[in-house]
Amino acid sequence: MNIHIAELNGIPVAELISGNTEITNAQDALEIMMNSIYRGAECIIIQKKHLVPEFFELQSGIAGEILQKFSNYNARLAIVGNFEDVTSKSLKDFIYESNKTGRINFVSTLEEARKLFSR
Repeated sequence: MNIHIAELNGIPVAELISGNTEITNAQDALEIMMNSIYRGAECIIIQKKHLVPEFFELQSGIAGEILQKFSNYNARLAIVGNFEDVTSKSLKDFIYESNKTGRINFVSTLEEARKLFSR
């Protein structure tokens, strides 16, 4: 796992670089978030593939725990991936509400995530 920090319009943004699932629980997310914050970035970009599939099963509670951690530490997260195939109404609602509040954002491309944090 590698966390790359880049400045986008003067805003430090962390990007998780890995080909593996790195976040299996809230503690994993907290460690990535704290590492990023320690290095000056409160905006973090990860790929959908970095999350354990149970994240997207809301009854597991993982998504809620992670959202709470980001809220507690006033950090922002962009999750990059294809979410058009989501069939669960509760997950669709979660994605919609998350994007609306802006703490955790679900976006389709890395460029969209970078644009989101560079404003």
